[in-house]
This record gives sequence, C-alpha cells and structure tokens, in this order.
Amino acid sequence: MALDSPAVRDAVQALASHALPAFGIALVLLLFAVCGFWLLVQRYGVHRETSRFPPLAYLLAYLALGFGLIIGAASLFAEIAENLGDGRKLGQLDQLFSDTIHATMPIGVLRVFAVLTHFGDTLTLTSLCIAGTLWLLRQRQRALCLAWVLAFVGNALLNWTVKNIFERTRPVHDNALSFADGWSFPSGHASGSVVAYGMLAYLLVRLLPARFASVHLPVWALAAALAFTTGSSRVLLQVHFASDVLAGFASGSAWLAVCIGALELWRYRQRQP
Repeated sequence: MALDSPAVRDAVQALASHALPAFGIALVLLLFAVCGFWLLVQRYGVHRETSRFPPLAYLLAYLALGFGLIIGAASLFAEIAENLGDGRKLGQLDQLFSDTIHATMPIGVLRVFAVLTHFGDTLTLTSLCIAGTLWLLRQRQRALCLAWVLAFVGNALLNWTVKNIFERTRPVHDNALSFADGWSFPSGHASGSVVAYGMLAYLLVRLLPARFASVHLPVWALAAALAFTTGSSRVLLQVHFASDVLAGFASGSAWLAVCIGALELWRYRQRQP
C-alpha cells in the first residue's frame, strides 16, 4: 500500500487522534517482549555446568544476536532516511501525525510528558554519565568505566554527525511546555535514552551481588520503559517527528548492541588462560 494513499493517511490520523492509548498499548507490549526475551535467555542462553555447549558457543550466539539487531536497526534507519523530506511521502505523514496530535492532545497530558521528557535531556544524561563513572571508579572497574564513558560519548558524536548530515528542521511546537532547537533527525533524546538506560541496566545486572538476581528483570523492564517513554514524549510534545524518534531508537539500539557485544567479548577473553 502506498504511503500517500487515503487509507494510510486515515490510519495515521486515527493513530494520532488516539496517541495516548496507543502509547500505553505499545508500552505494555514492549514490557511483555522484554519479559519474554528475559525468560528465553534465562532458560536457553545462560551457560551452566550442565550445559551442552561451551561458553564460546553462548558468546557467539550473543554476538550473532547483537549483529542481527545492528543490521535490523541499520535497515530501519536507512529506510527512514531515504524517505525523509517535506516533499517526500514519509515527511507528509510525519507532518500530518504531528498536526493531529497538536489538535487533539489534552494540555494536562502534555504537562506530564513535559516532565518525563527530561529523562533524556543532555544535563540528565551527562549527570548520569558522571555519577556512573565515579561509581565504577570507586568499584575499581576501570574497563567497565571506560566502556560506560565511550557508550555515552560515542552515541553523542554519532547523533551529532547524523543530524548535521540530514539537517532536517523540527516540527512547529508552540505549546510552551517544551522547546528544542537544532536539527531534528534523529532524536537525540531517543537514542541517548536507549544507550544510557540500557548500559545502566547492563552494568547493574553485571555488578549487583548474586542475592539481587530477582531484580534483574525489573531493572531491564524499567530501562526499556524509561527509554521508550522518553522517546515517545518528544513526539507527543511535537519537538520531533515520529520518524525522528524511530530513527533514534534504531541508532541507539545499534550502538548499545555494539557496546554490550564488545564488553561481552572482552569478558570472555578475560576468562581465558
């Protein structure tokens, strides 16, 4: 079905008109997906003494999964980038979605998301990076500390570079609740939140004592919910187009997969004699 067909435009307008329940449904589905993936990993993806395969096989499986995520995220990013522009069909749908949200979203809901969006602010993520660095240094985890800093810095450089390549202008946002300047594509809040809270969840799961194993799943679920809510808030506040946020999720997920994959490879090498 063509992107500029009446059916697609009607569907986009209907989705934007019910953006809040759509956000809630998507968030619930995401949490179910995280829980399902976690259970699969715990059952089939954790090496134990009774496991049939050696640790290297599990590492290769994790790296293959991360590689698949990178390929999928890159494909989504490339598809969105190819269809950008005010004169392109995707750009027209983006504008329709943003305009419909502007016309239908209650101001009370926008006030809530105007608070939640600060989880992806540069100041918030920078403070988190500094706090995490100090904590890891105190724990004498120098390698993890370096990886933590590189995850933040690398994502920031990647986002800045891509923004300046595409130079996409932001949608008009005059709700007086949130303001953003600079280029729009991809969303730095979306990619930054995925990397920051994903890396935080990974480090907590890695470093918390074994008696806290029961909180591993809630940690991952909370990280996913924070990243998704932060990115979605940018669309609801009309400071980003929907495709900006999707591209931010894609680039952030790819970079997170690279960082965690590199750490797991380093972890495996450290175990070898």
